[in-house]
Amino acid sequence: MKSNSFVERTIIGGLSFLKDAISAQDYALKAGFLQSLDPGAKIITFLLLILQALFSTRISTLFWLYLFCLALAFFSKINLWFFLKRTWIFIPLFSLFIAIPALFGPGDPWLIVNLAGARLIITRQGSFAAAIFVIRLLTCLSWVVLLGLTTKHFVLLKALRIFGIPQIFIMVLGMTYRYIYLFIGIVQNTYLAIKSRIGCGVKYQPGQEIVAWNIAGLWYRSVGMNEEVYKAMLSRGWSGQALSWDEFKLRAKDGWWFLLVGVLLWIIWFLK
Repeated sequence: MKSNSFVERTIIGGLSFLKDAISAQDYALKAGFLQSLDPGAKIITFLLLILQALFSTRISTLFWLYLFCLALAFFSKINLWFFLKRTWIFIPLFSLFIAIPALFGPGDPWLIVNLAGARLIITRQGSFAAAIFVIRLLTCLSWVVLLGLTTKHFVLLKALRIFGIPQIFIMVLGMTYRYIYLFIGIVQNTYLAIKSRIGCGVKYQPGQEIVAWNIAGLWYRSVGMNEEVYKAMLSRGWSGQALSWDEFKLRAKDGWWFLLVGVLLWIIWFLK
């Protein structure tokens, strides 16, 4: 039965997000191409490819970089429909709306649209700028998502230390990532507890009071839990460093990967 409750729809949406995050971590455990590469080498090469996309001024270059990303996702045993949903929804569509005003920028007229008595002129230069903006964002986002899907979370945090990122940021990222899972579970349990005791027939004002009290209670529990978790981590030897059983060691496969990316970047630079 379809729910008409905004709160219930929000809870279900949060649980769906949680399931998607868990399934995304499952991709990092598969025996795919990118999963077999050294995390440090993967981050360095992905960073170079993202920088190339950021500074590219040709649509064809961004197009080939995006196709290369999709090919790597396929050879890394990632469901392409799952990958496209994570990269096409919200951010690229939002950027598309942002880029709409650029279509009417100064330049040579390309298309004239009559809308509600208004005469809108779409220029070639504006269309090119808008297309570059959207495709560049889509390409960079796809590479970032691909890195997250093919690298285990704590391995990725450990690899970030290669670039000298302060230890405190690594610790905060790790704890935030885990707290999201815990937070969704607490919200679900709280909502089910309220629903089992008072049902769904709650008036507006009492409902506001119930939500306000539970927000305050959740905040109080969060502060206390933060202290308890931190003390428990310290008592077990936590030093702020992301730990992982994986050892970073460059192999022949990583060398070939560096060579492949280097050749690709050289070809892009040469074609300019």
